[in-house]
Amino acid sequence: MFLVDTNLFLEILLSQDKKEKCRKFLNSNVGNLNITDFSLHSIGVVLFRYSKKDIFQKFIDDVLPNVKLISLPTKLYGEIIKASKNLNLDFDDTYQYTTAKHYGLKLATMDKNFEKIKDIEILFL
Repeated sequence: MFLVDTNLFLEILLSQDKKEKCRKFLNSNVGNLNITDFSLHSIGVVLFRYSKKDIFQKFIDDVLPNVKLISLPTKLYGEIIKASKNLNLDFDDTYQYTTAKHYGLKLATMDKNFEKIKDIEILFL
């Protein structure tokens, strides 16, 4: 089971260089994919900023039925602060890390900031 980092979805949605690699990963892991509420909101923010509301609608229609939407329980928000201090990660990376750790998920990402993580499995695309 994977927690898919925001950057994999944005790579596809914004037609960036590694979009095919990300698409292949997602398609081959349907049924084993999770996305955080934070990632969903971040994707919305980015797509709205680029006036791509229609692409956000397509994302909601195509992707959300095939992934599980998860949130970090509010009682664990203090863990974000601890992890950020210990790992020197920003809020979004720490939220993803803490959520993956809480749910026992592998984190699929392209973000090199996660190279220092040793206590959860990281899959770099």
